[in-house]
Amino acid sequence: MSRTVALRAIAHARAGDKGNRSNVAVFAFDPAHYDTLRDQLTAERLKREFGALLAGPVVRYELPSLHGLNFVMDDALEGGVNESLNLDGHGKSWSSLVLGLDITLPPEVG
Repeated sequence: MSRTVALRAIAHARAGDKGNRSNVAVFAFDPAHYDTLRDQLTAERLKREFGALLAGPVVRYELPSLHGLNFVMDDALEGGVNESLNLDGHGKSWSSLVLGLDITLPPEVG
C-alpha cells in the first residue's frame, strides 16, 4: 500500500541565492527514494504549488550519483537581497517550503 509523507521525512535540502535567482537542492536520505523524488518533484510542480512566489522559470537538474535534484528558480526573491522588502531576501526559506510538499511513496519503497 502506498503512503503519503511530507518530503522532509525522506529528504533534506539546501538553498542558495544570487541576485533574484534562488536554487534549492533536495537530496534523498535513502537512495531507494531517489526515483520517487525524480518522478514527483518536478519544475512544473514547483510552479503549480508556488506560482504566486515564482515569477520566472524553474529549471530542474538531476544529480543521480548524489540522489538529488537541484532547482534553479529565476525571479523568485522579489528582486533579491538588495531590492526586496521580503523578510527572507536570501531565499533560505525555499528549502523549508519545498520540504513541506507531500510525496507519495510506492509500496515497494514505503
